[in-house]
Amino acid sequence: MPVPVLTGPGEALVRPVAVATCDLDTMINAGSYPLPLPYALGHEFVAEVLTVSEGVTVAAPGDLVVVPFQISCGVCRSCRRGRTGDCNAVPPLSAYGLGAMGGDWGGAVSDVVRVPFADAMLVPMPPGVDPAAAASADNLTDAWRTVAPYLSDTEDDRRVLVFGAWSIGLYAVAIARALGAAVTYVDDDPGRLAVAEQLGATAREVAENARLELAPLTVHTTGRPGRLRQAIKATEPGGTLVDTGIFPAEQPMPLMRMYTTGLTFVTGRAQCRRDLPAVLDLIAAGALAPSVVTGHTAGWSDAPAAWAGHTHKLVLRR
Repeated sequence: MPVPVLTGPGEALVRPVAVATCDLDTMINAGSYPLPLPYALGHEFVAEVLTVSEGVTVAAPGDLVVVPFQISCGVCRSCRRGRTGDCNAVPPLSAYGLGAMGGDWGGAVSDVVRVPFADAMLVPMPPGVDPAAAASADNLTDAWRTVAPYLSDTEDDRRVLVFGAWSIGLYAVAIARALGAAVTYVDDDPGRLAVAEQLGATAREVAENARLELAPLTVHTTGRPGRLRQAIKATEPGGTLVDTGIFPAEQPMPLMRMYTTGLTFVTGRAQCRRDLPAVLDLIAAGALAPSVVTGHTAGWSDAPAAWAGHTHKLVLRR
């Protein structure tokens, strides 16, 4: 790949030092969400600043920064509204490491990455935080938006039911627990169930057609239609269901049930830059330990084999 260069004011060149696989990367590896090849890999990362162009004030060469995967200018209407994943200054869905879907911005599994809006995008690493712990910026902020905005509405009943797969469900457990919620975690993977228990959740292995105790806040992260229907049925009247699942095909929805129960259904992508500071604050305070969810770490020289073989959250380190 060509080495990126600065093209104007307000930009930075960074050197990735910790890169995590996103749950979407794991789905692509499994063949369940193919993207056209070739494309540059990696969009969750912490980096060292190499150089900056005129006008950059947020970071200097040598600083460690978390780089949001979505490209955002920070000043357009969408960015000012907190919709940093929908920046008006770049094409829709612009992001690192997602090939044709995200545009030609390069990927984090490389030696140099160009950040076009450095002051808007770069988030300084809190002192004492391990770069590997903060690398999963996409999945962590996706998990944050499933629970944090809604727990303040359930002060009298802070129960959360999480349907898990991959890493986002476990991050949702960790964040909900850090915010003082009681969490039940549903999955059919023994390893993830064990991690959920380690994070303080009540872990349950149940079939997709099993009835569950109703919860005021339900989080669905699996991308499986059967689990989504189960999550809808498990959300109490007037409750909220937040979905992160990516469904390549259209799915039928039980709208009559959702209507009669007054269920609020929320879906959409993470707003990574908007929510990163809050997530990093939890990590820096010791209330959130993302490394508990990491399935495997590997050195930079082992990246090709480690990435090709990963089935759970992987972090590459220099």
